[in-house]
Parts: sequence; C-alpha cells; structure tokens
Amino acid sequence: MKIAIGSDHAGFDYKEHLRQKFTQQGFEVTDFGAYSTDSADYPDFAHPVAQSVEDGKTVFGILICGSGNGVCITANKHKGVRAALCWNDDLAALSRQHNNANVICIPARFVDLETAVSMTQTFLRTEFEGGRHQRRVEKI
Repeated sequence: MKIAIGSDHAGFDYKEHLRQKFTQQGFEVTDFGAYSTDSADYPDFAHPVAQSVEDGKTVFGILICGSGNGVCITANKHKGVRAALCWNDDLAALSRQHNNANVICIPARFVDLETAVSMTQTFLRTEFEGGRHQRRVEKI
C-alpha cells in the first residue's frame, strides 16, 4: 500500500519513526518532509501529502504537527481529502469506519510515540463501514 507522510519540526521525530516502521512493514512510503527539527511551516508539508492523496498517488496520508490542528485544517482544503485529528485508537478507528478518513493527523505534543504508532496502525487497517455512513460522507 502507498502512503504519504509529512510533518513540521514539532512532528519530525514521530514522522521519522513512523516512516521507518511502515517501510519495514512493506508499505511504500513517500516522505514529504520536514527533514529536520529546524523551524518549518506545516502547510509546506501538509499540502503535498494531501495533494498526493487527492491525486490518487497514495491511498492514505499521515500528518504530524504540534497540535495536529494546523495540518488537519490544511489537508481538508483538498478535494476528496478527509483528514481526521486523532489522539487515541478509538478515534482513529471511528474516523475510518464512519468518515472514511484518508489522512490521519497526529498531535505530537499531546500523544506519546507509542500511541501515535498504535493509532496509525489502527487507522491503516480499519475498513470504512459504508451503509448509512456512505450517505453522510457524500454530503461532505
């Protein structure tokens, strides 16, 4: 499966860990930066990740910044992108099951690395339930 990943400086360490982990698990991961902990603007990384999902070049996106809000707001400006701010496994699962989210946004300053890994794995393996939820997603 092809996934895109990006972060600002606040999410850099998490991004690197997730990129390596999912690459080792056989995912094809496209890294859109940041490439260091130097101060960076989150839209510079969120837009390319969201564009990759919008264009169908990747199935899912992973975005990380300090609060998760900036990357989430930015990604949701893209047609067909449904970015969800998650801070636990339940929200990650529900974002996929009920909203057919295709980008997970992680608040690096508010969740530990173990939680970030767990909820991202949950997000990537959870299926959209469709049914009544499809009707709702179509109204977005």
